[in-house]
Amino acid sequence: MMFYSYWLIICLAYIVTVHSFSTTHRYSRHHGATSSTNTIIPSWSRRHGHLASLPPTLETLVTDTLDSDRKIVVVTGGVLSGIGKGVTASSIGVLFRAMGYRVTAIKIDPYLNVDAGTMSPFEHGEVFVLDDGGETDLDLGNYERFLSVSLTRDSNLSTGKIYQSVIERERVGDYLGKTVQVVPHVSDAIQEWILRVAGRPVSRFSRTSSANDEKPPEVCIVELGGTLGDIESMPFVEALRQLQENLGYKNLCFCHVSLVPTMGSPPEQKTKPTQHSVKQMMSMGLRPDFLCCRGSLPLEDGTVSKLSMFTSVPKGAVLSLHDVSNIYRVPLMMIEQNLHSMLLQRLRMGPFQKGINYSVAGQTDISDSVVIRDWKKLADSVDEPESECVIAVVGKYIDQGDASFTAILPRNLLTLSDFVSDLCLQAKALTHAAMATKQRLRIEWIEASSLVPNNDDGQNSNTTSWARLEQCDGCVVPGGFGARGMEGKIATIKFCRETGKPFLGICLGMQAAVIEYCRNVLGIENAHSAEFESNLVKDEEDAVVFMPEGDRTRMGGTMRLGARETILKDGSTARRLYGKEKVMERHRHRYEVNPALVPRLEEAGLQFVGRNTDASGERMEVIELSEAAHPYFVAAQFHPEFTSRPELPNPLFLGLLQTCRASIASKIA
Repeated sequence: MMFYSYWLIICLAYIVTVHSFSTTHRYSRHHGATSSTNTIIPSWSRRHGHLASLPPTLETLVTDTLDSDRKIVVVTGGVLSGIGKGVTASSIGVLFRAMGYRVTAIKIDPYLNVDAGTMSPFEHGEVFVLDDGGETDLDLGNYERFLSVSLTRDSNLSTGKIYQSVIERERVGDYLGKTVQVVPHVSDAIQEWILRVAGRPVSRFSRTSSANDEKPPEVCIVELGGTLGDIESMPFVEALRQLQENLGYKNLCFCHVSLVPTMGSPPEQKTKPTQHSVKQMMSMGLRPDFLCCRGSLPLEDGTVSKLSMFTSVPKGAVLSLHDVSNIYRVPLMMIEQNLHSMLLQRLRMGPFQKGINYSVAGQTDISDSVVIRDWKKLADSVDEPESECVIAVVGKYIDQGDASFTAILPRNLLTLSDFVSDLCLQAKALTHAAMATKQRLRIEWIEASSLVPNNDDGQNSNTTSWARLEQCDGCVVPGGFGARGMEGKIATIKFCRETGKPFLGICLGMQAAVIEYCRNVLGIENAHSAEFESNLVKDEEDAVVFMPEGDRTRMGGTMRLGARETILKDGSTARRLYGKEKVMERHRHRYEVNPALVPRLEEAGLQFVGRNTDASGERMEVIELSEAAHPYFVAAQFHPEFTSRPELPNPLFLGLLQTCRASIASKIA
């Protein structure tokens, strides 16, 4: 009996020794730890355990991720949608930026649409367009603004894209006759997509950009849209669970955003919604490493202790993400709670500066980094404006019940759901320009239909709407689709042109400006767009025409999309604002200004100062009136709001706010 016990002890000791040796070398390989032998592990020896059973493509991507020491942070949400996952994910990216890491981001949308291009703004918010023409969720705009990167269409992953990909692979026989199932085929496809995009270089642009441009990312932030427990997100949840198994605990972590409401009298913070949310998360095989608690007030110590006890999340990892004066303070709030240091420890990442032990308190202070210093200036510029500017946004998708909204108001709280972004992308670009010019921005949302007498909507001319427009310091007419409100936009542009009120037109706003000029300056009374009127005299009344390469039958992804080059005329206002001859801006349109009418319009004083000369022919991109005729009358066919950043406002919006400030100052003087 003693003999068998002796040999059993020897065998167990041997197994433990071999496992410890293997684990040590894996850690050394993937986490930068040193070894006395500096042994390089051959690739075949890394194909152990579950990795050997993975499909070849997924195995290759997993191995590449481990070899590159790339980390993934997954942000999930519970209790309700719109809780602030997007801003939370973007803010975590700012922390990694401040520590010197290259960061990219992926947004997972569980809906069956292939992309957001055909979705109604009332249904899912506005569409955000990327450089490569991808039509995506608004959260990708947040990622680009916070991370100062240019993402691609693959950065937005939907159920429709995944199923489309899997079905196409099945049709060409990639699955070798196997029964295609959600697990493992769909879950593997999701993992492959995430790892492929996580390792793809993204271009960076900001004042702090350096040699890091176009290098593979070191960190990927993945936001899982919707709420944990939604039936449509189940395949993604399972894929993320498997992804952590494949990459290892030290290479992927979870940040869960949940709600801690304050209720009753006296006010009491309720933890039960978050408790149930975490319980739901753990039942799916996921465990939160960090708990980001949303609420109107900072978390109390007792609330933190209770959440930690019932969710098994350490107290230090229970973060209070309460309402703040503006969303640019969220990364600063995270730094105050030491999230950046905890992320480094959790992901076994080396210090952001050589020789610093990040496990020691205070050794990962990033408050003096260039990124955070600039971020503090941004947040302070929002809360400490020097003057106020009122801008009218005259559009179609505007609710009259809440037509006036203060985008920057220090005394009020802006929630992390980023209401302004959901309502109007132009508001974000205006906000960036207001921050740069140190102005408090107040936006008057005006329904275009209310400015037209006896319109098709059955509304009479709203004298109140005209009075509000007249009191504004400047005006923006944004893009849109459909005829409703078009005459109101044209009437608005006529008013701005004749009164000298600073004006910026975008996409359809530029087309409306051309139509207005044709009608009221050239005298072409029936001038209109071929999008809304079919019986127009060719090259006379059709001021706006359908692009010849367009597709009238297929809606999704068939517009003129993405970044295109525009050449600006020397001496123009646009050229002065951009400071260069050639600029890249993003487009989303099917109709364009009729080039046959351009000579007549230019003779009458409307200057076409921006043009595109790609293979499809000459396009009219920017129009303006001379500064001698109007202080600021500029319109663009592209969408300048897509490239506006907190640190770098788009020049056209910046020019509008600068003109408004100068006009206000002259009136006071």
